[in-house]
Amino acid sequence: MKIVKTIDEVRRQVKEWKSQGLSVGLVPTMGYLHEGHASLIDASHRDNDRTVVSDFVNPMQFGPTEDLESYPRDIERDAALVEEHGGDIIFNPEPSEMYHEGFSSFVDMDVLTKELCGLSRPVHFRGVCTVVSKLFNIVQPDKAYFGKKDAQQLAVIKHMVDDLNMDIEIIGCPIVREEDGLAKSSRNTYLNDKERKAALVLSQAINIGMDMVRNGETECSKITDAMKEHINAEPLAKIDYVKIVDLATMQQIPVIDRPALCAIAVFIGSTRLIDNFFTEDI
Repeated sequence: MKIVKTIDEVRRQVKEWKSQGLSVGLVPTMGYLHEGHASLIDASHRDNDRTVVSDFVNPMQFGPTEDLESYPRDIERDAALVEEHGGDIIFNPEPSEMYHEGFSSFVDMDVLTKELCGLSRPVHFRGVCTVVSKLFNIVQPDKAYFGKKDAQQLAVIKHMVDDLNMDIEIIGCPIVREEDGLAKSSRNTYLNDKERKAALVLSQAINIGMDMVRNGETECSKITDAMKEHINAEPLAKIDYVKIVDLATMQQIPVIDRPALCAIAVFIGSTRLIDNFFTEDI
């Protein structure tokens, strides 16, 4: 396993692999890897002959008041995890390598990016689509792996690949959780002990919603109201959104009568965390 810093290095290595008839998987990450990322690398290692893990904190998807500078970074720790789980290359570029001086081309999307995280983070998905399309062009993978925790991101990437006729299979992998239920996230490291305990309201609310759907409830407002009530009982929690949307369009629906996503975003102190469930998985 090796760490490469330049686009040319990645392209040379992938070209060599493909000349040997080897398949290539890509796991795009922003680093500070945890067991959730490890599960994506495991899936790629299982499905492909070679795996590239990108490790890049993408400045384009952070708003001016968001945590770009404080976002955790530890490339040596990341490298050990990637090697342990069968990755072959970490692509760890500097921002100047990905966005040269005068960079002015972007990938934008309508509809799917207007709800949920796109509503409160207006620049986010433009940054995601732009950097992921660049990574796809650089690596030319056969398959790419994304976690279902970032459900809207997964839907957006699948839609972008379809719209732009990219010959890449997008694989969504299940949420990996702590023993107490909290979804794994690099941002969990921001939480102090009291906040870490309070953060359990996210997975608890998800379980409330899942139980209601499992028991036959289809009216979205009843489900989200019950989830909000539980979250609002935690003094350290502030809701960004609790919504149920059409899985295909990411638009809110009144009744669960099609494949749907129930997604939540909650501030615990100053840390914004997300969680979700897919009705298809219940």
